[in-house]
Formats: sequence, C-alpha cells, structure tokens
Amino acid sequence: MINTDPLATLQDPLFIGRTTLAEGKFTASTSIDPLQQWLTAAVQIKAVEEQLSALRTSLICAFNQLLDLKDLNTGVHSTRLAEWALHVASELGIDQGALSDIEVTALLHDIGKIGIPDAILNKPAKLTDEEYAVMKKHPEYGWAVLRHVPGMERASLMILHHHESFDGTGYPAGLKGDEIPVGSRIVSVIDAFDAMVSSRPYRKGLPLEEAEYRLLKARGSQFDPDVVDRFLPLARAEVSSVFAAAGTSITAAL
Repeated sequence: MINTDPLATLQDPLFIGRTTLAEGKFTASTSIDPLQQWLTAAVQIKAVEEQLSALRTSLICAFNQLLDLKDLNTGVHSTRLAEWALHVASELGIDQGALSDIEVTALLHDIGKIGIPDAILNKPAKLTDEEYAVMKKHPEYGWAVLRHVPGMERASLMILHHHESFDGTGYPAGLKGDEIPVGSRIVSVIDAFDAMVSSRPYRKGLPLEEAEYRLLKARGSQFDPDVVDRFLPLARAEVSSVFAAAGTSITAAL
C-alpha cells in the first residue's frame, strides 16, 4: 500500500528531504547514487545479452549436429558454405550487422531437410514429380522452425527463400531480383556450386571447369550475377581445399 503521508515520507531513511520555506521550494534526493544505479543496470543488460548470444550459438551448434545425424556430409557442407558466404557478403559490401544472419543462413539452410523422408532424401535415382514436390518443402520447414527462435527471424526468411531464382522461376514464392533477400541469393550460388563439385555415393563430383560453366550459364536467370562474379574468384583461389573437402580429385578439376 502506498503511504501518502508527507511526514512519513520525509522520515523514511531512504529519503532525504530538505525544504526551504522562505523560497517555497522543495528538493529531494535518494540515498542511492543514480549513476551507480545506471551502471548496475548496464552491467545486468550486458550480462543478459551475452547469455542470449551464448544460447543462440548453442542452438546453432545443436541444429548443426542434427544435420550431421541426418547426413554426415551436411554439417561439413554447411560449415564450408558459411565461410564462403561471409567472404562473398564482404565482397558485396553488405552491412556488418547483416553478416551474422547470412552466416546462420549458410549454416542452417538445409535444416528443413530433417522433415524430408530418408527414402526421398537419399534416393540415388531421379526423384519423381511427387517426391520432388515433397523435397521442395524443406525451405518452408526450415523457416517454420527457426522463425520461432529469438534473433533468427531474418535468417529464417533467408532460409525460406534460398531456392528462389533471380528471374522469378524458383520456389517457394517466385520472388525475383532484389525481392529475394541477399543472404538467400548468396547461399543459392554457393550451395549449387558445392553440390555440383561434391561426390555422392551415386555420382562423382563435377570438375571445376564444368561447375564454373554451369554457374555462368545460369548467371542472371537462376543466380544473381553479382554473387556469381564475387564467388568464382574465391572458388578458383581455393580450388585445392574446395575439392579436398568436397571429395573430388583436384586432377579431375584441372
């Protein structure tokens, strides 16, 4: 209950009041230093922010482990893509504040594949139309999961649209050009390249020359031209490590 008695208030040990009757003024101060209060609050806020950042990092690692359990190649694939994505984003001059979301997008772009049946996900032959329709749901599944995680809202939208095409013929929304989030456009290019050069149990990875040709052929239709132009020098410069990680012989590429 609030005490409205002014005398009781003035006698409160936490409240020091002084009046100057001649001037008709009243000033008051508390025994707690306002600066100290502000500093204490700032330290507490910083601690909470650090805890949230640590939780976010732990969640990303946990999701990545789930991808590893689904497909042993996926976790390595995602880590590699994250490094490439950050490099391309920096080359494009993307704001520093967006880099974290792009990194998460590259790491977890395939998280929705957890919802795809193994019979479809690991099928060595070409998918039927019905199976392909199911496979195309994985960006939506990924978005549906990550949009509920605080701090991953923008990354979840990038994941939702990482199979859009620059000319508007992709999925799930048929976005085109700058309508597609830039993180989605970056992941689209580097994901396609990595898939092309990576060996699978049912096929060998393509040599660099062929993968590069396919990216250039789809430049401006499936892929953002600026992203392709920024990424290909990176692929050429790191050809040895790229193909070693992808399980493709360097001699096949050269």
